[in-house]
Amino acid sequence: MISADELERVTRIFARPGHVLLVDDDGNKVEIPAALFQHFARIVRFMSQKQAVVMVPEEEAFTTQAAANYLGVSRQHLVDLLDKGEITFHRVGTHRRIRFRDILAYEKQRDQVRRDALNQLSDEVDDAGLYFSDYSGEDQ
Repeated sequence: MISADELERVTRIFARPGHVLLVDDDGNKVEIPAALFQHFARIVRFMSQKQAVVMVPEEEAFTTQAAANYLGVSRQHLVDLLDKGEITFHRVGTHRRIRFRDILAYEKQRDQVRRDALNQLSDEVDDAGLYFSDYSGEDQ
């Protein structure tokens, strides 16, 4: 168990970008690579917010219900996505299983489509002159 003081110190270190060195008992030092630093920073941030942290291998197979829960959709909607070929899956007997990496790939693609749609909508609103950046919130 990590104490609140230790967690606070670690949180401060990982809250700012930079380099962190690991030092073992023999004094050997190694710099934490940037990608690993980002993962540690997220873990520390979640821990400081008292959130659970779960590590899942990319090859882990999820049930349709677990995948639906992760994506925040109904199980039936997920099954429809599988049947349409939008998410890769395999079968174990008669049951569908979805690899975590395939869930992540779909999530990334879905989020990009959403961002693109919001950007397009924003551009259309701007082009139509319906966006006023100096809007004060008062009726004019």
